[in-house]
Amino acid sequence: MAKVITDKKMVKEVLTRGVEKIYPNYAELEKKMLSGERLRLYCGFDVTAPSLHIGNAFAINKLAQFQRLGHEVIFLIGDFTSLIGDPTDKKAVRRQRTKEEVDREAANYQKQAAAYLDFKGTNPALVRHNSEWNSRLDFQSLVKLASNFTVQQMIQRDMFQERLKEAKPIYLHEFLYPLTQGYDSVAMDVDLEVGGNDQMFNMLCGRDLLKALKNKEKFVLTLKLLADDSGKKMGKSEGNVVWLNEEPKDMYGKVMSWTDGVIITAFEMGTLVPSEEINKMAESLKKGQINPRDLKMKLAWEITKINHGAEEADKAQANFVSTIQKKELPAEMEMIKLPGGEKSLAELLDALVGKIFSSKGEAKRLVDEGGIKINGTVVSDINRKYEINDAGLVIQRGKKAWLKIIKK
Repeated sequence: MAKVITDKKMVKEVLTRGVEKIYPNYAELEKKMLSGERLRLYCGFDVTAPSLHIGNAFAINKLAQFQRLGHEVIFLIGDFTSLIGDPTDKKAVRRQRTKEEVDREAANYQKQAAAYLDFKGTNPALVRHNSEWNSRLDFQSLVKLASNFTVQQMIQRDMFQERLKEAKPIYLHEFLYPLTQGYDSVAMDVDLEVGGNDQMFNMLCGRDLLKALKNKEKFVLTLKLLADDSGKKMGKSEGNVVWLNEEPKDMYGKVMSWTDGVIITAFEMGTLVPSEEINKMAESLKKGQINPRDLKMKLAWEITKINHGAEEADKAQANFVSTIQKKELPAEMEMIKLPGGEKSLAELLDALVGKIFSSKGEAKRLVDEGGIKINGTVVSDINRKYEINDAGLVIQRGKKAWLKIIKK
């Protein structure tokens, strides 16, 4: 059995890095981990596509942090719950999947997770499938489990309320999803479940069920969600997902397309970069002392390295620089000088009227249409502050108009 590490600084790192909330609270989970007790924890991954995606990887990365402290980690493939379909955040019912689809698409999940988790060694992560226990439940057992929840508990979920307002159907089997996911905690007799903040309801159902059936407390640790500046979650539903089976150059390029607002959170959740270094990055970014693109290039390299190795990450970065970055920047561009310090996007655009914009109205319209980039990143927040310094800001309108602002 692996030795449990109880170093307070290391425990704090695991319980804070990329973490949104801990139930019932941080103090109780920290106390248990510092006691040296070996926890059994898991995260479940429904089979909804042929590959895992970067959001899944963030949760797997958190499991790996617990594994390195010596705790027992379970990588749970939700082959049974996949047949029901998780209604979380869905304004319409999910299409129910066949067992053949699920079995076929789950084949590569463990291989992809192995980029983060150790499935061998002295403290190997375990792979479980929730069909092991859920498929054995008879109707009488299911009714007994269901008696631990009320319709009011289920119907209060935001997406169900939205459907009621829009007169869209809510099917009875959708209420069974949190019940069957919750039963995973009971069947595996876990101490802790890890998952995205959007899974909080389902994970807390498991906490309630474990308490009711075994009188056992289960901790729930929710993770931050990667969202753009508007708060829109990145993932399959939004069409901006990064799949773990992508070619290295495609993975690198997709990370480079992320908005500046996700850089620090993505470093926290998806890399092994030390927190002290990430904090310095955040401070430099806030003060405008570093080009966001430079940080994104490091982020893209780190994520590609974990999933494909350093050599492939180097090739992906070289490809990006040679085929994209160098072609984006013209050899010469007009420069204007403005006083150093912070200026909002609105102020910057006003200063460029008569240069690459004919009017303030045109500039605002182009921002709304996603037609303006600063340092290679599409801008959308008119109030966002930018630092004018010696490095300069490259303003791009469409594909042909360029201008660089430098400190006066």
